[in-house]
Amino acid sequence: MTELRKVTIAGAGVTGLTLAAELVDRGVKVRIADPAGAPGPHGCSWWAGGMLAPECEGESADPAVRRLGRQAADWWERQGAEVTRGGTLVVALNRDAGELERFARRVERGRMLDAEALGHLEPDLAGRFERGVLIESEAHLDPRAALGVLHARLEARGVTVERRDPMVESSAGTLIDARGLAASAALPDLRGVRGEMAILRSGDLRLGRPVRLLHPRYPLYVVPRGQGRFMIGATQIESSQRRHPRVRSVLELLSAAYALHPALAEADLLEIGSDARPAFPDNLPRIRKKGGHIHVNGLFRHGFLLSPSMAMMTADLICNDIEPEVMDEDHG
Repeated sequence: MTELRKVTIAGAGVTGLTLAAELVDRGVKVRIADPAGAPGPHGCSWWAGGMLAPECEGESADPAVRRLGRQAADWWERQGAEVTRGGTLVVALNRDAGELERFARRVERGRMLDAEALGHLEPDLAGRFERGVLIESEAHLDPRAALGVLHARLEARGVTVERRDPMVESSAGTLIDARGLAASAALPDLRGVRGEMAILRSGDLRLGRPVRLLHPRYPLYVVPRGQGRFMIGATQIESSQRRHPRVRSVLELLSAAYALHPALAEADLLEIGSDARPAFPDNLPRIRKKGGHIHVNGLFRHGFLLSPSMAMMTADLICNDIEPEVMDEDHG
């Protein structure tokens, strides 16, 4: 019976916590172990954008990302996270109008706006862009707040994050390895993709939803975080190094933000961060059985978007022996 199952989850990032939440909801006895402890700046989940944007991601990613990601907003709301369902606005500078046309052809559920409609939707962007694409079905959340909600909800149900290494200290029951890049030794086809971000505060710019600025060299997204704060992100660098942001990347990031709206040049720079995200060669996630463990990994830049569907499929595997569509062979 499900009530008698015992599962230890290695890793307390977004993947580990969503797995724990889903399994606890199904009556599974869960333990979480992470040498670094509860979620914080040590994990790549801390530096995420928090966009639940399956249509935007599906423009360039495998169709599975769009299909699986459409479950994310509802799942996060069921867990008690604050989800803002304002859609996503995609724009491009006039010289990059071709990028917007290409995006509009490839994305599903998008609606083209003229300058007047765009200005009505986002008054502070009025007159800056001739057209935009609105994807009304998309949403966003504050990743750090969402992690806090999951962590608190689990603690209220008796599940705490144990500061230990479950890969060294044996545990009874099933072990799920959700350690991200820390699992590279066991998953040789895993690689790191580094992302960099900044958090700004501006009293001169208001946005009601995430805005993506298309650019052939450095595309940008700006996510409102409330109280005049904005998360700025864009970079994607093939590197497993968890290091400080590079000056060139930050300059490109902030230059693109200025191109979106000059008010951001006067914003307070509150934070700059960087971390490496785990990805497989095709940038699709995996649920893999290996060495008696279940590995859930490779969410690439889609951690908050795809972790709910990965958690539900893993729970189906454990509780009902239903093989998930993202299960693959052991690459040894």
